[in-house]
Amino acid sequence: MNMKKMQPLLLIGAAGIILIVLFSNSMFFKINPGDRAIIFRQFSTGLDTGNIFQPGFHVVAPWNDFIVYNVKEQTKEETMDVLDKSGLSLNVEISVRFNPLFSRLALLHQQFGVDYVNLLVIPEVRSVVRQVAGRYTAEEIYSTKRGEVEMSIVREAEMKLKSNFVDMRALLIRSIKLPNDIRGAIESKLTQEQEALAYKFKLERETSEALRKKIQAEGEAVANKIINSSLTSSLLKMRGIEATLKLSESPNSKTIIIGGSDGGLPLILNAEK
Repeated sequence: MNMKKMQPLLLIGAAGIILIVLFSNSMFFKINPGDRAIIFRQFSTGLDTGNIFQPGFHVVAPWNDFIVYNVKEQTKEETMDVLDKSGLSLNVEISVRFNPLFSRLALLHQQFGVDYVNLLVIPEVRSVVRQVAGRYTAEEIYSTKRGEVEMSIVREAEMKLKSNFVDMRALLIRSIKLPNDIRGAIESKLTQEQEALAYKFKLERETSEALRKKIQAEGEAVANKIINSSLTSSLLKMRGIEATLKLSESPNSKTIIIGGSDGGLPLILNAEK
């Protein structure tokens, strides 16, 4: 082949290679497991909200924006000061676990962008914690209704984030700190309440035991009354005769005097085992 005819082809090939080298970082992408990507076609359809790029190798035109998101579960820890129902300041430490909804990445990007954690997750969680804390007293938040407070925060934060395309996996209240004097007063009150409950339980137990003994005594009295009323002289004589007959059948030597005792009951003398 004529070298002159090949020169344009060689120049085109060289130019292509140079362009590929120059734009390789903007054309070839590898999405790792735990990542997803969206594309923004700035010269045509704009942000593609219908397609989410899965892990693997992808070739993209260099003039398009290929935006990769970490969709693995993340954990953020926050410390904040909140006010209770009466305006008392509390320090609360929380942990929140979350990840973006895979199928809604483009919509999340459209509203908040890649910095959605700082623009959405943290502000919304902090806002919910403050709102919920403002509905309870310090004592309720610290002790008596802590579980209810935590459940309210989880439920409301989950709704807020899910409506903005973020899946909240868990939210935990790690600690609640009160001023020392307030904490001491609450703990003292709780101790007194526990002592009062223990004393009440003791009284109820003693009252129950006294009632049981009364019922038992009344039952025994009734039983004795019934037995005494049934022990007539005729019945006693009959029982004595029955006992005499059984004793007479015994091989042991004995002396039995019939009618020798009060009421005519038999007397047993010189009984041997």
